[in-house]
Amino acid sequence: MMNHGNFKEESIKGRYITLDRLENYLTKLKISETKVEGESVNGRPIKSLLLGKGSLKILMWSQMHGNESTTTKAVLDLVNFLKSQNKIAQSIVETCTLLIVPILNPDGAKNYTRVNANAVDLNRDAKQLTQPESKVLCKLFNEFKPAYCFNLHDQRTLFSVGNSNKPATVSFLSPSSDESRKLTPTRETAMRLIVAMNAKLQALIPGQVGRYDDGFNENCVGDSFQMEAVPTILFEAGHYPNDYQREKTREFIFYALVGGIETISNGNIEEFKTDDYFKIPENEKLFYDILVYNAENVNSELESNTGVGIRYKEVLEDNMINFVPEIAEIENVEGFFGHETFDCTNTEDLNLLNKRKDVLDLLQDVRKL
Repeated sequence: MMNHGNFKEESIKGRYITLDRLENYLTKLKISETKVEGESVNGRPIKSLLLGKGSLKILMWSQMHGNESTTTKAVLDLVNFLKSQNKIAQSIVETCTLLIVPILNPDGAKNYTRVNANAVDLNRDAKQLTQPESKVLCKLFNEFKPAYCFNLHDQRTLFSVGNSNKPATVSFLSPSSDESRKLTPTRETAMRLIVAMNAKLQALIPGQVGRYDDGFNENCVGDSFQMEAVPTILFEAGHYPNDYQREKTREFIFYALVGGIETISNGNIEEFKTDDYFKIPENEKLFYDILVYNAENVNSELESNTGVGIRYKEVLEDNMINFVPEIAEIENVEGFFGHETFDCTNTEDLNLLNKRKDVLDLLQDVRKL
């Protein structure tokens, strides 16, 4: 497998990715490759990148939700790859044409919010098209007439792969095109592509690929495009151990993107089976960022054997994302897992916890719910 590090865009890192941060990168590209497709609510440009010259058209967009930036980083790495002399890249640009929107919601990216400047979730605006960003994406879909769509997102750290102790580092979905969730040819094509990408990822992160819930919502963009008979895949970039900046997850999304596009380019989608799509475990919500057992040992007001589940709130401060711990659950933590775990009956764990003043203060202040 190719080395992601050879194509990683080192100038763009971390969780806070805005259009301003992308400008230097975009100016390095040829003018013919970049285009302003419209403006956000607050007048920020929505830019696209066009690469390749083949007949197989792929439309992809990232940061529809402004605080979901991992796939934006992976997309830049993908562009670097496609502009390289790599043989797979050369084949892709001959057979495919990619239209990429790195940041669909630049106002949300600037504010680090899921919604746009009008407090609208763009992924619930596919039918009414009330927002300028939604109209831009709809225009691109209608004018570019893609054969495939990649809808690129992040998901929270709480997701597990099924009921296992494996985090859902990458998740996929072939969206439904009606309430019955029937398997249309379009849905099946998207499923086969997911199977192809899953096969690549299992060699890298075995057991850490999940399947997103396929409940139908005609206001969601993926469901809407699937209804238009265009195979559409939802990508969800999730948590990898000790990777809250999501630089490792970025790598796996890159490999998934390359694997999916290579499968399209090679024309061998039919070699993959839809049955294997349903073998990918569906996501469950079984993780806390921090799981503390026997918390009564640091807070005597709690009953014995008290477990505490803590999740981080992502807070934008001074152009950085800080991870602020918050209590999510007390006592009912049986069957859950922690990305970080402390047992307060263990001296070594207590010593480590004493170095985490933010967490320790939180535990000492908590009262039984």
